[in-house]
Amino acid sequence: MMSIRKRITSFDKNWTTDNGKVPLNSSEVERYIRVTPSENQLRLAEKPFYCFIHFGMNTATAREWGAGTETVSDFTISQIKTAQWVKAIKASGATGIILTCKHHDGFCLWRSEYTDFCIKNTLFKGDIVKLVSDECRKQKLDFGIYLSPWDMHEKTYATEAYDDYFCNQLTELLTNYGEIFEVWFDGAKGASAKPFDYAWDRYYEIVRRLQPKANIAICGPDIRWVGNEGGKSRKSEFSVVPRSLSVVESVMEKSQQSENQASSLQKYNQTDEDLGSRKILSKNAFLIWYPAEVDVSIRKGWFYSKKSNRTVKSAKKLFKIYVNSVGNNCTLLLNVPPNDRGVISRKEERVLKALGKKIDDMTAKPVFVHKPGMLSKENGYLDYDFDSVKSLRYIIIKEDISFSQRVEAFEFYIKKPDGKYKRVYNGTVIGAQKIVVLKNKKCLGVRFIIRQSRSNPVIKSIGFYE
Repeated sequence: MMSIRKRITSFDKNWTTDNGKVPLNSSEVERYIRVTPSENQLRLAEKPFYCFIHFGMNTATAREWGAGTETVSDFTISQIKTAQWVKAIKASGATGIILTCKHHDGFCLWRSEYTDFCIKNTLFKGDIVKLVSDECRKQKLDFGIYLSPWDMHEKTYATEAYDDYFCNQLTELLTNYGEIFEVWFDGAKGASAKPFDYAWDRYYEIVRRLQPKANIAICGPDIRWVGNEGGKSRKSEFSVVPRSLSVVESVMEKSQQSENQASSLQKYNQTDEDLGSRKILSKNAFLIWYPAEVDVSIRKGWFYSKKSNRTVKSAKKLFKIYVNSVGNNCTLLLNVPPNDRGVISRKEERVLKALGKKIDDMTAKPVFVHKPGMLSKENGYLDYDFDSVKSLRYIIIKEDISFSQRVEAFEFYIKKPDGKYKRVYNGTVIGAQKIVVLKNKKCLGVRFIIRQSRSNPVIKSIGFYE
């Protein structure tokens, strides 16, 4: 009986030879690789995991969205423990916190000069934005702000006067609380809200002027929403995409339109699976660097509710989300909502600490880390030989994205103890970071081969870990 052996793809076919049968260099390729990140976006890639804190009127009323009829007396929380918040979040490995300074209900967590519907008129003594921002500085985490453009409470909403109101409050937040690393503009707006076109260019100018190091996210030009709230990303998550994706109106159309719609956004929509392939880019004259941010909550819902206590995700689940976001050319924004007693629950504390340990354990036992830089025609593939048999758990590879996002197809082969090669991973894009999970593959070495690239690949680092 004849045995049939699987044919191993020839190593001779790589970016230096046929390049996947697409041009390695051309005027069109040059157009793609001219698109590179800003200094702010480069800093973002170095700190790709940070957390949301949804806290406010909805915490006190146990709602996700307000009703527009709340009063300051409905905010019954008199004490919070911001040191505990920041400590718990820092234990997860996150490098920053974005606080919901004003959600759709319009209630402000700072002592605003422009409204009475804020913390200064409640039983709470102090400024919550200041307490959180000060604690972030103390524990050396970055601080960011969320400010909802849609406001159910403010009577001037949907008039020109509201733009002045919004800009005044944005100015307060950007001038009174130190350096801001990210400004998060939500696209959500209720279907019954009055039609209104926000003065986005005016908002952006204020951010750029007052906080030049801040990235503007979601309804903004620096960071795009991944498109769901379930912690999922695409197989190929490109950072070079058509500029039309940053048009605010289209972002808002795809954002939440009702309080009950949150669960549906946790279902991944395959419609926009391809955002940055050559086929897509060739049809678009204007391109931008627009990396994806994966936002997901540690529990069902964005604000704390006793009803969602049993829905807290495990550290194992969160780590999987981390690998599929931070490890797939995205940033991860994990929401951790404090409860109505002003603390993050003990269960969530434990989960966050366990997540941090899982992240640290990934790189605790390095076998070898290499920084290749720009590859030449002699680098069709790279071989790494180990001094003994290793049990690899992870390979972490990063492109130098200051040269754009170039790799379009790559593979890893392990060199088995018997000297034969076996393919263990094939991927498409790399970008800021790709985490390859191998689950204890025993090998004497690894072969890394790039099948397709936009001009010469530029690899910042490759790390192998037991």
